[in-house]
Amino acid sequence: MGKAAINRLDWLRVLPFIALHLACISVIWVGWSRFAIVFAIVLYLLRMFAITAFYHRYFSHKAFRTSRALQFVFALIGATAVQRGALWWAAHHRNHHAHSDRVQDSHSPVQHGFMWSHSGWFLSESNFATEIDRVKELAKFPELRWLNRFDVIVPVIFAFAIYCLGDWLQTTAPQLGTNGWQLLVWGFVISTLVLYHATFSINSLAHLWGSRRYATTDQSRNNLWLALLTLGEGWHNNHHHYPGSARQGFFWWELDLTYYGLKLMAAFGLIWDLRPLPAKARASRLIKESNPS
Repeated sequence: MGKAAINRLDWLRVLPFIALHLACISVIWVGWSRFAIVFAIVLYLLRMFAITAFYHRYFSHKAFRTSRALQFVFALIGATAVQRGALWWAAHHRNHHAHSDRVQDSHSPVQHGFMWSHSGWFLSESNFATEIDRVKELAKFPELRWLNRFDVIVPVIFAFAIYCLGDWLQTTAPQLGTNGWQLLVWGFVISTLVLYHATFSINSLAHLWGSRRYATTDQSRNNLWLALLTLGEGWHNNHHHYPGSARQGFFWWELDLTYYGLKLMAAFGLIWDLRPLPAKARASRLIKESNPS
């Protein structure tokens, strides 16, 4: 496949992506309320956790174990983030690690430039299919295959439910100062867009901006600001050094909120067998002159 074919955008997916961005302008008409903003933040955090803890650390890297029921619940929550199904996400991420910052890495800023690595690859024809061979152990679950096949349905139902909630609250709790359209714009449109670009920043910025502790074969970097924005995913050089660890902040000062959430879930028996970072791995392949943080 030639480079032009690889970089061909799928306009059926580009137009909704653009429309979602343009929909932010409607905040001028729907206004804001404290409830709508808090609601948007809560949905951002919940869905970001579903992406970082489950789409990434669980489905992509098998960093812990859980029940089939909880696996489905978080695959469902992750689907509301409009980043496609867990099978598609995990397959592409495994490809990323297999070819990180080489030509075959579909979102490497080193190979394909910043804008393509940030969002262009996500909208391309060549990256739409799910490489099932990379996720065979996950594809045996029909509920995960269904979410992957009909990935548009969940976000549409989710957005409609948010609108209905806002419409109901306008009547039953008018003191909150919200309504259907306002809650839809803040809780779905704005929250989803921030979630999009925060997640995409790990593909793009985390391979360009930050410090390197470990001599990995790619340009992955650690970045505190990205870690704060993505609940711990910004410790990207750590992660590429030892991808299987449930913890990406390798030191106590590296804030990894996703890991703390996983520890809490483990304490309640919801997940188990969190894969640790071996002390030997943490001390290996160090770049001596690197910034320790």
